[in-house]
Amino acid sequence: MGCVRFFLDGEFFEVENPDPTRTVLQYLREDLHRVGSKEGCAEGDCGACTVVVGTLVDDRIQFRAINACIQFLPTLDGNMLFTVESLKTAGLKSNQLHPVQQSLVDCHGSQCGFCTPGFVMSMFALYKTNPCIDRLSIDDALSGNLCRCTGYRPIIDACLSMTNYPTPEGSNPLIFESARHQKINSNCGINDQEQLAVEQLRKLKHSDGLTIKVDQRLYHAPNSVNQLAQIYTDYPHGHILAGGTDIGLWVTKQLRQLDDLIYIKHIDELNQIEQTPLFIKIGAAVTLTDAFGALSKQYPELRPLFRRFSSAPVRNAGTLVGNIANGSPIGDSMPALICMDAKVLLRQGHQSREIELQDFYIDYQQNVLQAGEFIEAVLVPHKDRVWQLRSYKLSKRFDQDISAVCASFSIHLEKGEEHGKIANIRIAFGGMAGIPKRAKQTEAILKDQLWNEGIVHKAMSALSQDFTPLSDMRASQNYRQQTAANLLYRFYLETRQNDPMTCDQLDVFAGQG
Repeated sequence: MGCVRFFLDGEFFEVENPDPTRTVLQYLREDLHRVGSKEGCAEGDCGACTVVVGTLVDDRIQFRAINACIQFLPTLDGNMLFTVESLKTAGLKSNQLHPVQQSLVDCHGSQCGFCTPGFVMSMFALYKTNPCIDRLSIDDALSGNLCRCTGYRPIIDACLSMTNYPTPEGSNPLIFESARHQKINSNCGINDQEQLAVEQLRKLKHSDGLTIKVDQRLYHAPNSVNQLAQIYTDYPHGHILAGGTDIGLWVTKQLRQLDDLIYIKHIDELNQIEQTPLFIKIGAAVTLTDAFGALSKQYPELRPLFRRFSSAPVRNAGTLVGNIANGSPIGDSMPALICMDAKVLLRQGHQSREIELQDFYIDYQQNVLQAGEFIEAVLVPHKDRVWQLRSYKLSKRFDQDISAVCASFSIHLEKGEEHGKIANIRIAFGGMAGIPKRAKQTEAILKDQLWNEGIVHKAMSALSQDFTPLSDMRASQNYRQQTAANLLYRFYLETRQNDPMTCDQLDVFAGQG
C-alpha cells in the first residue's frame, strides 16, 4: 500500500492507495467537494481548473500554476496544494478578500464567473512569483486561461493593481505575501510561516520512493536514476511520467487505462540543469519553464518561440525531455534543438549512450529507444557565436496553439576572403513530415554558396524535394509548402550581409502589448 502525502491550506492530507490516474481535479471536486475549480476542457487548454502547487526547491517554496484536469493525484506527493478556496480569509480579524480577489472585484474582472477561479489562481501564481508585474508578464501568466465572456481588459487591470492592496492583518504570509513585498522586505529573509512549511515538506519525502498498487496497476515514484533504471528494466512496457501534459490526455480524452506508470519528478539528478564544458545538460524531469529559462540566457533569439510554447501552466508541468520523447511531428522544441546540434543521453540499466537528436526519430511516433531504455537528459551545445539561429512558429492563435509549421534555421557564414559564403547551414521543420526533420537536400544546395537573393530563391523551390506535407485541420499542404519557403526567405532577410532586417520589422506581433 502506498500513501500520497501533501499539504492543503496548511493541513496534512494522506490519501491511501489512490487510483494512479485519478486527476487532481476529480479529487478536489468529488472527494473534497472543493467545486471552485472547474472542468472546462479536460485537456489543459482553457484554464478553468488551474491550481497552484508549492514545491520545495533549494529550501524555498516554489509556486507554480498547473492544470488540475490532467495532473494525476499521486504527483501531489511531497508538495503543497493551493486552490481558489485557499485564498479565503477565514479566521482573520476582518472580512477582507485576498488582494488578487479584491482587485478582480474592484476592476469588474468577473463576468459569468465560470472561468474566474482559474484566472484567480493564475493571478495568484503571478502575485507570488513576480515582483515587477507588467503587461508582458501578465499576458504570459494568463496565456492558459480563456475568458468566455471576453473580459480580458478588466482582468488585466486587476493584475496590474493587485499588488497595491495591503496585506490583511493577521493573514498567513505564505498565501498573502506577494513577490513584490518579498523584494521590498528581502532583508528579512524567509518568514516563519515559510520556514515551517519548508520543514514540513522535508518530512514528506519517501526514503525508498513511493509505490502504489491498484488491482494489477502500479505507480512507481523512484528517488534515484539507478532505481528508475532498475524499475524500467523490470517494467519495460510501463509509461514514464513527468509533467503529464501528454499522458494526462490519454486518460481524459482517449479514456485509456494505463497499467504501469513510473513517475520521475522525485529524482534529484533528473531535476538538474548542469553547465558542462561543452553542453547545457538538462535533466529529464526539468520543466519547460526552467529549461527555456536556462536556454534563453544563451539563446535569447529563441525567446519568442519559448513564449509561444503552449501556456504557462503547461510549461510549469511539462518537461523538455518529455516533449522530445513524445516525438510529435509538431513538437515545437525539436526543430530548434536539431539546429542547435543537440544530443540526447540515453540510459538502459547501467549502460548509457549519446546520440544526435536528429537521429533519434525513425518514423511517426517511432524512435530508437530499446526496451527499458529512457532519455536521461538532453545535451544542448553552448552557443557558438559564429552561428546565427532563428526559429519561427505559425499557428492560428498566438498562445497555446499547435503549430501548422514550426521552422528553425542556423547558419555559419565565412568571413575574410570568403565573406558571405555559407560554411554550414542547418534547416529543420516541424509539421512538414511525420517526424521533426532536417531539409538536407535544401541544405546541400546552399552549402558553399554565397548567401544572396538568388541562391535563397533556388533553395525555397528545393524545399518541395525534402517535404511532402499533409493537409489537415490546421493547414493545407499548399499552405505548409508555401509558408515553409517564406520562412526560409525571412531568415535570409534577417541574416543577409547587407542591411539585415530586425526581427521586429518582420514580426506581425511586434509591439503588441
